[in-house]
Amino acid sequence: QVQLVESGGGLVQAGGSLRLSCAASGRTLELFSMDWFRQAPGKEREFVVRHFWETGTTNFADFAKGRFTISKDPAKNTLYLQMDVLKPEDTAVYYCHTLHLGGYEYWGQGTQVTVSS
Repeated sequence: QVQLVESGGGLVQAGGSLRLSCAASGRTLELFSMDWFRQAPGKEREFVVRHFWETGTTNFADFAKGRFTISKDPAKNTLYLQMDVLKPEDTAVYYCHTLHLGGYEYWGQGTQVTVSS
């Protein structure tokens, strides 16, 4: 089992920044990727970014390119999502997600991000 704990959400004005954290614990040796998704009210969950844990390759959704960046602390199995120049349309619950060798996956509980205009 893997446990994911997200933090860092909150309320921010448009143009502001937030940094989300996702800390993984438990069976993390076979971690393949750590990702962020988001879900806005009334909309389907959408992909934000995928970070391949061993290679360091990162793929962003188009809306995130140039505004969102990734960093990590491997010793803590923690991924950070730095979100800058936030827009009201970035308002959503942000979920951490992991993929593991063997095909299993886990989701965090989500953290709310609200961007006011």
